[in-house]
Amino acid sequence: MWLYVIKRLLQGIITVWFIATATFFAMHNVPGDPLLNDRAVTEAIRANLEARYGLDQPIGTQYLLYLRNLSRGDFGISFTQENREVNDIIREHFPVSAILGILAVVFAAAGGVLFGALTAIYRNRLPDYIIMFLVILGISVPSFVVAALSQLMLVTLNSAVGTTVLPVAGWGTILHMLVPAMVLGLGTMAYLTRLMRSSMLEVISSDFVRTAKSKGVPPARIFAKHQLRNAILPVITVLGPAIAAITTGGFVVELVFAIPGLGRFFVQAVQQLDYTVIMGTTVFYGAFLVFMVIVVDVLYGFIDPRVRLE
Repeated sequence: MWLYVIKRLLQGIITVWFIATATFFAMHNVPGDPLLNDRAVTEAIRANLEARYGLDQPIGTQYLLYLRNLSRGDFGISFTQENREVNDIIREHFPVSAILGILAVVFAAAGGVLFGALTAIYRNRLPDYIIMFLVILGISVPSFVVAALSQLMLVTLNSAVGTTVLPVAGWGTILHMLVPAMVLGLGTMAYLTRLMRSSMLEVISSDFVRTAKSKGVPPARIFAKHQLRNAILPVITVLGPAIAAITTGGFVVELVFAIPGLGRFFVQAVQQLDYTVIMGTTVFYGAFLVFMVIVVDVLYGFIDPRVRLE
């Protein structure tokens, strides 16, 4: 098992290096100069930044400096935010995105497992049709549309009641988090519902379930011990990438609901050609995604003895 873990870690390091390399060369091929004077960067600041990052050096030298700084965990200083390091931006604002992402994952995982199991148990009946119709809507409708409609519903609800039942935007309390978390996790919940449904249907028709029924095992025990436990394995497999995707992919939701997460700063960096922030957050997001995939692979080995044995 330890050999498998070491192998996955080495593969993860290579993947992060590839992401960092691709990001570096992609950013250096983007037209524009982040250090132009119209961005309020003085000649002295420009000279200091060029010296630190080797911007006046050949591209190969800049790449080596970039890798050296990354190996030290140094993502550099923002080109557009005065006296602010990229590490500080990530440290201050990623926890906001992480909290929102965790709530969204809990909502998506709980709803996906529950609704997927229900659609399998009530296959080709009314609950199955209703849930699968909602799943199709959840997959098809873009997140920015759902976010805008959710805000409109909140405004209507607060106006009808005459008080603020749930905040329309902002951050600070659990009430601010509920609607954005549901909007962010809706697409993932729809995907997990479909995955859980197909996995559950396969398990329901398996031989060991029929054997348990023939022995007179109570239906609740069959569902919890045999059906749910085996059907949830594919969901756990995709849960790691789903966690990373939700946590790092809430750009639109953060913008619509005015949440001070890392996604807002990434979008601003793209608009302002802030190279260090773009490269730093991209590498950070990529490393986080790779880490979550490795964690899920290792946990899957402990959950499924067949993987551990292999």
